Amino acid sequence: MTGSEEPPSFRLAYVPGVTPDKWVRIWNERLPGVPLSLTQVPAAESDGVLLAGDADAGLVRLPVDRSVLSAIPLYTETTVVVIPKDHLVTAADEVTVEDLADEIVLHPLDDVLGWERPPGRPALERPATTADAVELVAAGIGVLLVPLSLARLHHRKDLTYRTVTDAPESSVALSWPEDAHTDRVEDFIGIVRGRTVNSTRGRQPAQAPAKGERTETASARRKPPAGKQTGGKGGSRGGGKSGGAKSGRRGKPRRG
Repeated sequence: MTGSEEPPSFRLAYVPGVTPDKWVRIWNERLPGVPLSLTQVPAAESDGVLLAGDADAGLVRLPVDRSVLSAIPLYTETTVVVIPKDHLVTAADEVTVEDLADEIVLHPLDDVLGWERPPGRPALERPATTADAVELVAAGIGVLLVPLSLARLHHRKDLTYRTVTDAPESSVALSWPEDAHTDRVEDFIGIVRGRTVNSTRGRQPAQAPAKGERTETASARRKPPAGKQTGGKGGSRGGGKSGGAKSGRRGKPRRG
């Protein structure tokens, strides 16, 4: 840990499509005295927000600049194509990139799938945002490939989506500046990784036993001193079933 002074609160940035509600709830239960503040940031700006110190950590989309940021991958999203409900593609449960070869595939400037050129035919202009692209899909101008969470975020009653089995995918990670790995960041890492409150990987490991104090495990492992053993190989045979039976017969009193 590098931060000697911990901030009075924890600032978490997150990109569109990510839902941190579960982790925030666990944070509030475990650390009620440390308020957690949320800030949504565009995916393309997440690195800058973290490096500028405007957030302590962020739920971001990979890749990140690993020379200055640490990252723990959390999950990878399915890619879907957003289409009107009466589109021919809706006849299938899932499609391939080749199935979209004749479609106008919109490529917004805030695309998070990372490909240089999407499949299909390009539109005359690139929409500024994913939200703008969704509006164009609703107008019948083209189709849009996005991670599933963004399709749900921009849900419309007149649109639906289908899985694209061979399209690039987007991964979400927890990220923070390498030189700002504070105790609060470690607390949040423990939460997203599912650690319990008493986990030994947390910030407060179990105390070692005091000097001279014996633990139950240590006592159980201690061997008897030399010379007081109940028997080696011969002793084991003597304490077996046959030895016990002979001893029992000798113990019967003789009749006079």
